[in-house]
Amino acid sequence: MESIEHKTKRLIRYYERMAGSRDPVTIAYHAGIRIAIVPLGEISGNYMLIKKKRWIFVNDSIPEDSPMFKVIVAHELGHAFLHRKENCAFIKNKTLLSCSGIEREANRFAATLLITEELLEEYQNCTESQFCECTGYPKELIELRLK
Repeated sequence: MESIEHKTKRLIRYYERMAGSRDPVTIAYHAGIRIAIVPLGEISGNYMLIKKKRWIFVNDSIPEDSPMFKVIVAHELGHAFLHRKENCAFIKNKTLLSCSGIEREANRFAATLLITEELLEEYQNCTESQFCECTGYPKELIELRLK
């Protein structure tokens, strides 16, 4: 059976070649996953399978040009690719700390997709805090990527 690490890397390589990018929004488009920006209250994002169509919902309070928008879409992409039939919510300040197996897998997917080897090399002389300040990514994401 394929490990989740191997599956994540395989999926990212495939969609990076297909989309020509590691941008989660671009990958979602090429994978036929729709993104809707809607009011979600305290929830930052949500993945749902509705009538055999995959949807990522992002809270309208998160600017589309922000790094957090990419983190949320990447996390929900993880659910779309790894947990296709599960409906999953990204709850701000909780999901990146979640102990749930599928949440950890989606977080790992997001960290692997967004934080490339090249990005790590570029910031190799920086602290985690400096990396987060420069990229806008949450500290939990870099910690997951470095594990």
